[in-house]
Amino acid sequence: MINETALLESQTLRGSVLDRTDVLDRVRALSLLPDGMHVTTAMVASYFSVTVEVIRALVHDHRAELEASGYRVLTGTELSDFKQLSGIQSRTRSLALFPRRAVLNIAMLLRDSDVARQVRVHLLDMEYLARTQPVENPAPADTASLDARIDQRITHILGRTVVPLFNALIETSGEHRRELTALRTGVQRIEKRLQQHHTRLQRLEAPREGRPLAGVMAAMDAMNGREFEEHVAELLRRDGCTDVVVQGGGRDRGIDITALTADGRRIVVQCKRFAPHLSITSPEIQKFLGAAKVLHDSEVALFVATCPFTRDALNIAAESGITAVHRGLVEQWSAGAALTVLD
Repeated sequence: MINETALLESQTLRGSVLDRTDVLDRVRALSLLPDGMHVTTAMVASYFSVTVEVIRALVHDHRAELEASGYRVLTGTELSDFKQLSGIQSRTRSLALFPRRAVLNIAMLLRDSDVARQVRVHLLDMEYLARTQPVENPAPADTASLDARIDQRITHILGRTVVPLFNALIETSGEHRRELTALRTGVQRIEKRLQQHHTRLQRLEAPREGRPLAGVMAAMDAMNGREFEEHVAELLRRDGCTDVVVQGGGRDRGIDITALTADGRRIVVQCKRFAPHLSITSPEIQKFLGAAKVLHDSEVALFVATCPFTRDALNIAAESGITAVHRGLVEQWSAGAALTVLD
Protein backbone atom coordinates (compact mmCIF):
# COMPACT_ATOMS: atom_id res chain seq x y z
CA MET A 1 0.00 0.00 0.00
CA ILE A 2 1.25 3.53 -0.80
CA ASN A 3 1.90 5.65 2.29
CA GLU A 4 2.45 9.40 2.62
CA THR A 5 6.21 9.17 3.11
CA ALA A 6 6.62 7.06 -0.02
CA LEU A 7 4.44 9.53 -1.94
CA LEU A 8 6.62 12.45 -0.87
CA GLU A 9 9.82 10.64 -1.78
CA SER A 10 8.97 8.74 -4.97
CA GLN A 11 8.36 10.51 -8.27
CA THR A 12 7.23 7.21 -9.78
CA LEU A 13 4.47 6.83 -7.18
CA ARG A 14 3.41 10.43 -7.63
CA GLY A 15 3.16 9.93 -11.36
CA SER A 16 0.98 6.84 -10.90
CA VAL A 17 -1.84 8.80 -9.21
CA LEU A 18 -1.82 12.09 -11.14
CA ASP A 19 -5.16 11.29 -12.78
CA ARG A 20 -6.93 11.57 -9.40
CA THR A 21 -7.32 15.34 -9.74
CA ASP A 22 -10.90 15.23 -8.40
CA VAL A 23 -9.37 14.82 -4.93
CA LEU A 24 -8.45 18.53 -5.01
CA ASP A 25 -12.10 19.61 -4.89
CA ARG A 26 -12.77 17.21 -2.02
CA VAL A 27 -10.46 19.29 0.18
CA ARG A 28 -11.36 22.79 -1.01
CA ALA A 29 -12.57 24.50 -4.18
CA LEU A 30 -9.82 25.16 -6.72
CA SER A 31 -10.50 28.40 -8.60
CA LEU A 32 -9.57 28.21 -12.29
CA LEU A 33 -8.71 30.77 -14.93
CA PRO A 34 -11.43 31.63 -17.48
CA ASP A 35 -10.19 28.82 -19.74
CA GLY A 36 -11.49 26.38 -17.11
CA MET A 37 -8.27 24.33 -17.09
CA HIS A 38 -5.37 26.29 -15.58
CA VAL A 39 -4.33 28.27 -12.52
CA THR A 40 -1.49 30.73 -11.94
CA THR A 41 1.30 30.54 -9.37
CA ALA A 42 -0.60 32.95 -7.12
CA MET A 43 -3.75 30.82 -7.36
CA VAL A 44 -1.79 27.69 -6.44
CA ALA A 45 -0.29 29.48 -3.45
CA SER A 46 -3.75 30.64 -2.37
CA TYR A 47 -5.16 27.12 -2.64
CA PHE A 48 -2.44 25.66 -0.41
CA SER A 49 -2.36 28.70 1.93
CA VAL A 50 1.35 29.32 1.37
CA THR A 51 3.32 32.18 -0.17
CA VAL A 52 4.06 32.57 -3.86
CA GLU A 53 7.76 32.26 -3.02
CA VAL A 54 7.18 28.78 -1.58
CA ILE A 55 5.55 27.61 -4.82
CA ARG A 56 8.27 29.18 -6.95
CA ALA A 57 10.96 27.46 -4.89
CA LEU A 58 9.17 24.13 -5.31
CA VAL A 59 8.96 24.67 -9.06
CA HIS A 60 12.66 25.49 -9.15
CA ASP A 61 13.54 22.24 -7.33
CA HIS A 62 11.15 19.97 -9.28
CA ARG A 63 10.72 21.76 -12.61
CA ALA A 64 11.20 18.71 -14.86
CA GLU A 65 8.64 16.66 -12.92
CA LEU A 66 6.11 19.50 -12.89
CA GLU A 67 6.58 20.15 -16.61
CA ALA A 68 5.78 16.49 -17.22
CA SER A 69 2.57 17.11 -15.25
CA GLY A 70 1.66 20.05 -17.49
CA TYR A 71 3.34 23.06 -15.88
CA ARG A 72 4.53 25.60 -18.46
CA VAL A 73 5.47 29.24 -18.83
CA LEU A 74 3.87 31.18 -21.68
CA THR A 75 5.64 34.03 -23.45
CA GLY A 76 5.39 35.91 -26.72
CA THR A 77 2.72 34.92 -29.23
CA GLU A 78 1.60 31.93 -27.19
CA LEU A 79 0.94 34.21 -24.21
CA SER A 80 -0.92 36.73 -26.36
CA ASP A 81 -3.12 34.00 -27.83
CA PHE A 82 -3.85 32.62 -24.37
CA LYS A 83 -4.79 36.04 -23.01
CA GLN A 84 -7.14 36.63 -25.92
CA LEU A 85 -8.72 33.20 -25.61
CA SER A 86 -9.13 33.40 -21.84
CA GLY A 87 -10.08 37.06 -21.64
CA ILE A 88 -7.19 37.86 -19.28
CA GLN A 89 -6.37 41.56 -18.99
CA SER A 90 -2.70 41.77 -18.01
CA ARG A 91 0.53 43.31 -19.30
CA THR A 92 2.76 40.59 -17.90
CA ARG A 93 5.38 39.33 -20.34
CA SER A 94 5.28 35.76 -19.05
CA LEU A 95 2.67 33.62 -17.32
CA ALA A 96 3.23 30.36 -15.43
CA LEU A 97 0.29 27.97 -15.78
CA PHE A 98 -0.58 24.87 -13.76
CA PRO A 99 -3.23 22.40 -14.96
CA ARG A 100 -5.01 20.37 -12.29
CA ARG A 101 -2.51 17.51 -12.66
CA ALA A 102 0.36 19.87 -11.83
CA VAL A 103 -1.56 21.26 -8.83
CA LEU A 104 -2.02 17.70 -7.56
CA ASN A 105 1.69 17.13 -8.18
CA ILE A 106 2.42 20.18 -5.99
CA ALA A 107 0.25 18.68 -3.24
CA MET A 108 2.45 15.58 -3.28
CA LEU A 109 5.63 17.67 -2.98
CA LEU A 110 4.60 20.40 -0.57
CA ARG A 111 5.44 19.30 2.97
CA ASP A 112 4.62 22.38 5.04
CA SER A 113 0.98 22.90 4.13
CA ASP A 114 -2.05 21.54 5.97
CA VAL A 115 -4.08 21.73 2.77
CA ALA A 116 -1.49 19.69 0.84
CA ARG A 117 -1.44 17.16 3.67
CA GLN A 118 -5.25 16.83 3.51
CA VAL A 119 -5.05 16.31 -0.27
CA ARG A 120 -2.51 13.52 0.26
CA VAL A 121 -4.71 11.87 2.89
CA HIS A 122 -7.75 11.91 0.59
CA LEU A 123 -5.61 10.73 -2.31
CA LEU A 124 -4.24 7.77 -0.35
CA ASP A 125 -7.75 6.87 0.83
CA MET A 126 -9.03 6.86 -2.77
CA GLU A 127 -6.07 4.85 -3.98
CA TYR A 128 -6.57 2.30 -1.19
CA LEU A 129 -10.23 1.88 -2.13
CA ALA A 130 -9.35 1.54 -5.79
CA ARG A 131 -6.78 -1.15 -5.08
CA THR A 132 -8.95 -3.12 -2.65
CA GLN A 133 -12.32 -2.79 -4.40
CA PRO A 134 -13.20 -6.17 -5.90
CA VAL A 135 -13.69 -6.11 -9.65
CA GLU A 136 -16.57 -8.14 -11.01
CA ASN A 137 -15.41 -9.74 -14.20
CA PRO A 138 -18.12 -9.84 -16.84
CA ALA A 139 -18.99 -13.07 -18.50
CA PRO A 140 -16.61 -13.92 -21.34
CA ALA A 141 -17.63 -12.36 -24.61
CA ASP A 142 -19.22 -14.80 -27.00
CA THR A 143 -16.68 -14.16 -29.71
CA ALA A 144 -18.01 -16.92 -31.93
CA SER A 145 -21.44 -15.28 -31.94
CA LEU A 146 -19.89 -11.87 -32.58
CA ASP A 147 -17.85 -13.19 -35.46
CA ALA A 148 -20.97 -14.79 -36.90
CA ARG A 149 -22.84 -11.47 -36.81
CA ILE A 150 -19.99 -9.64 -38.52
CA ASP A 151 -19.67 -12.37 -41.13
CA GLN A 152 -23.42 -12.17 -41.68
CA ARG A 153 -23.16 -8.42 -42.31
CA ILE A 154 -20.39 -8.91 -44.86
CA THR A 155 -22.36 -11.67 -46.55
CA HIS A 156 -25.46 -9.45 -46.64
CA ILE A 157 -23.58 -6.64 -48.39
CA LEU A 158 -21.94 -8.97 -50.86
CA GLY A 159 -25.02 -11.01 -51.63
CA ARG A 160 -27.74 -8.36 -51.60
CA THR A 161 -25.95 -5.27 -52.93
CA VAL A 162 -22.56 -5.77 -54.52
CA VAL A 163 -23.37 -8.81 -56.66
CA PRO A 164 -26.57 -7.31 -58.15
CA LEU A 165 -24.69 -4.11 -58.91
CA PHE A 166 -21.98 -6.08 -60.63
CA ASN A 167 -24.66 -7.67 -62.78
CA ALA A 168 -26.13 -4.25 -63.49
CA LEU A 169 -22.69 -2.96 -64.36
CA ILE A 170 -22.31 -5.67 -66.98
CA GLU A 171 -25.68 -4.82 -68.43
CA THR A 172 -25.27 -1.02 -68.41
CA SER A 173 -21.64 -0.72 -69.47
CA GLY A 174 -20.23 1.07 -66.42
CA GLU A 175 -23.19 3.13 -65.24
CA HIS A 176 -22.77 1.93 -61.64
CA ARG A 177 -18.99 2.01 -61.41
CA ARG A 178 -18.94 4.76 -58.78
CA GLU A 179 -21.44 2.95 -56.53
CA LEU A 180 -19.50 -0.28 -56.85
CA THR A 181 -16.24 1.41 -55.93
CA ALA A 182 -17.79 2.92 -52.80
CA LEU A 183 -19.33 -0.40 -51.80
CA ARG A 184 -16.07 -2.23 -52.37
CA THR A 185 -14.33 0.28 -50.08
CA GLY A 186 -16.98 -0.33 -47.42
CA VAL A 187 -16.58 -4.09 -47.64
CA GLN A 188 -12.81 -3.80 -47.35
CA ARG A 189 -13.22 -1.61 -44.29
CA ILE A 190 -15.49 -4.16 -42.63
CA GLU A 191 -13.07 -6.95 -43.43
CA LYS A 192 -10.25 -4.91 -41.89
CA ARG A 193 -12.31 -4.34 -38.74
CA LEU A 194 -12.96 -8.06 -38.48
CA GLN A 195 -9.25 -8.83 -38.70
CA GLN A 196 -8.38 -6.16 -36.13
CA HIS A 197 -11.17 -7.43 -33.89
CA HIS A 198 -9.63 -10.91 -33.86
CA THR A 199 -6.19 -9.47 -33.12
CA ARG A 200 -7.52 -7.33 -30.26
CA LEU A 201 -9.41 -10.20 -28.65
CA GLN A 202 -6.35 -12.38 -28.83
CA ARG A 203 -4.40 -9.74 -26.90
CA LEU A 204 -7.11 -8.94 -24.34
CA GLU A 205 -8.47 -12.45 -23.87
CA ALA A 206 -5.60 -14.83 -24.58
CA PRO A 207 -7.00 -18.26 -23.67
CA ARG A 208 -5.19 -20.41 -21.13
CA GLU A 209 -5.53 -24.16 -21.08
CA GLY A 210 -8.27 -25.19 -18.67
CA ARG A 211 -9.32 -21.60 -17.92
CA PRO A 212 -12.03 -19.32 -19.40
CA LEU A 213 -11.09 -16.17 -21.35
CA ALA A 214 -10.33 -13.12 -19.18
CA GLY A 215 -12.97 -10.37 -19.13
CA VAL A 216 -12.46 -7.34 -21.33
CA MET A 217 -12.98 -4.91 -18.42
CA ALA A 218 -10.65 -6.91 -16.18
CA ALA A 219 -7.89 -6.32 -18.73
CA MET A 220 -8.62 -2.58 -18.79
CA ASP A 221 -8.82 -2.34 -15.00
CA ALA A 222 -5.25 -3.65 -14.95
CA MET A 223 -4.04 -0.85 -17.28
CA ASN A 224 -2.53 2.42 -16.15
CA GLY A 225 -3.75 5.73 -17.57
CA ARG A 226 -1.35 5.78 -20.51
CA GLU A 227 -2.09 2.17 -21.46
CA PHE A 228 -5.81 2.93 -21.40
CA GLU A 229 -5.29 5.89 -23.75
CA GLU A 230 -3.35 3.64 -26.15
CA HIS A 231 -6.16 1.07 -25.92
CA VAL A 232 -8.79 3.67 -26.88
CA ALA A 233 -6.56 4.90 -29.72
CA GLU A 234 -6.37 1.35 -31.05
CA LEU A 235 -10.16 1.07 -30.93
CA LEU A 236 -10.43 4.25 -33.01
CA ARG A 237 -8.02 2.85 -35.58
CA ARG A 238 -9.95 -0.42 -35.64
CA ASP A 239 -13.12 1.50 -36.47
CA GLY A 240 -11.63 3.23 -39.48
CA CYS A 241 -10.36 6.47 -37.90
CA THR A 242 -7.19 8.03 -39.28
CA ASP A 243 -4.47 10.39 -37.99
CA VAL A 244 -4.95 8.96 -34.48
CA VAL A 245 -2.53 10.68 -32.09
CA VAL A 246 -2.19 10.09 -28.34
CA GLN A 247 -1.20 13.50 -27.01
CA GLY A 248 0.54 12.43 -23.79
CA GLY A 249 2.52 14.58 -21.41
CA GLY A 250 1.26 17.81 -19.91
CA ARG A 251 0.83 19.82 -23.11
CA ASP A 252 -2.34 18.12 -24.30
CA ARG A 253 -4.55 21.22 -23.74
CA GLY A 254 -7.17 19.10 -22.03
CA ILE A 255 -7.30 16.38 -24.70
CA ASP A 256 -5.81 12.87 -24.60
CA ILE A 257 -6.37 11.75 -28.21
CA THR A 258 -7.06 13.46 -31.52
CA ALA A 259 -8.12 11.76 -34.76
CA LEU A 260 -10.28 11.96 -37.85
CA THR A 261 -13.33 9.82 -38.54
CA ALA A 262 -13.45 7.78 -41.74
CA ASP A 263 -15.48 10.60 -43.33
CA GLY A 264 -13.04 13.32 -42.20
CA ARG A 265 -14.65 14.76 -39.04
CA ARG A 266 -12.33 16.00 -36.28
CA ILE A 267 -12.35 13.84 -33.12
CA VAL A 268 -11.07 14.69 -29.65
CA VAL A 269 -11.08 12.22 -26.77
CA GLN A 270 -10.70 12.47 -23.00
CA CYS A 271 -9.79 9.17 -21.28
CA LYS A 272 -10.28 8.42 -17.57
CA ARG A 273 -9.19 5.07 -16.17
CA PHE A 274 -10.99 5.26 -12.81
CA ALA A 275 -12.08 2.52 -10.42
CA PRO A 276 -15.69 1.40 -11.06
CA HIS A 277 -16.98 2.82 -7.75
CA LEU A 278 -16.01 6.36 -8.78
CA SER A 279 -18.00 8.60 -11.16
CA ILE A 280 -17.37 11.26 -13.78
CA THR A 281 -18.94 14.49 -12.52
CA SER A 282 -20.37 17.52 -14.31
CA PRO A 283 -17.33 19.81 -13.69
CA GLU A 284 -15.14 17.32 -15.56
CA ILE A 285 -17.55 17.33 -18.51
CA GLN A 286 -17.65 21.14 -18.48
CA LYS A 287 -13.86 21.40 -18.58
CA PHE A 288 -13.67 18.88 -21.40
CA LEU A 289 -16.38 20.80 -23.28
CA GLY A 290 -14.25 23.95 -23.27
CA ALA A 291 -11.18 22.11 -24.49
CA ALA A 292 -13.07 20.14 -27.15
CA LYS A 293 -15.18 22.91 -28.64
CA VAL A 294 -13.14 26.06 -28.03
CA LEU A 295 -9.49 25.01 -28.14
CA HIS A 296 -9.80 22.15 -30.62
CA ASP A 297 -12.96 23.01 -32.61
CA SER A 298 -13.94 19.34 -32.65
CA GLU A 299 -16.85 17.81 -34.52
CA VAL A 300 -16.89 14.59 -32.49
CA ALA A 301 -16.07 14.69 -28.75
CA LEU A 302 -15.73 11.44 -26.76
CA PHE A 303 -15.37 11.25 -22.98
CA VAL A 304 -14.31 7.63 -22.37
CA ALA A 305 -14.24 6.32 -18.79
CA THR A 306 -14.01 2.98 -16.99
CA CYS A 307 -16.57 4.19 -14.45
CA PRO A 308 -20.13 5.58 -14.51
CA PHE A 309 -21.17 9.22 -15.14
CA THR A 310 -23.38 11.15 -12.73
CA ARG A 311 -26.85 12.16 -13.95
CA ASP A 312 -25.80 15.82 -14.20
CA ALA A 313 -22.69 14.86 -16.17
CA LEU A 314 -24.78 12.84 -18.63
CA ASN A 315 -27.26 15.70 -19.03
CA ILE A 316 -24.52 18.23 -19.76
CA ALA A 317 -22.86 15.83 -22.19
CA ALA A 318 -26.13 15.26 -24.05
CA GLU A 319 -26.94 18.98 -24.22
CA SER A 320 -23.46 19.93 -25.48
CA GLY A 321 -22.97 17.16 -28.03
CA ILE A 322 -20.39 15.16 -26.06
CA THR A 323 -20.61 11.37 -26.32
CA ALA A 324 -20.27 9.87 -22.83
CA VAL A 325 -18.73 6.41 -23.18
CA HIS A 326 -19.29 4.87 -19.75
CA ARG A 327 -17.97 1.59 -18.38
CA GLY A 328 -20.60 -0.58 -20.06
CA LEU A 329 -20.10 1.07 -23.46
CA VAL A 330 -16.32 0.78 -23.16
CA GLU A 331 -16.76 -2.95 -22.58
CA GLN A 332 -19.00 -3.34 -25.64
CA TRP A 333 -16.73 -1.16 -27.78
CA SER A 334 -13.66 -3.16 -26.77
CA ALA A 335 -15.47 -6.42 -27.54
CA GLY A 336 -16.09 -5.36 -31.13
CA ALA A 337 -19.21 -3.20 -31.18
CA ALA A 338 -18.90 0.10 -33.08
CA LEU A 339 -19.69 3.53 -31.64
CA THR A 340 -22.60 5.02 -33.56
CA VAL A 341 -21.08 8.51 -33.52
CA LEU A 342 -18.08 7.25 -35.53
CA ASP A 343 -20.17 5.79 -38.37
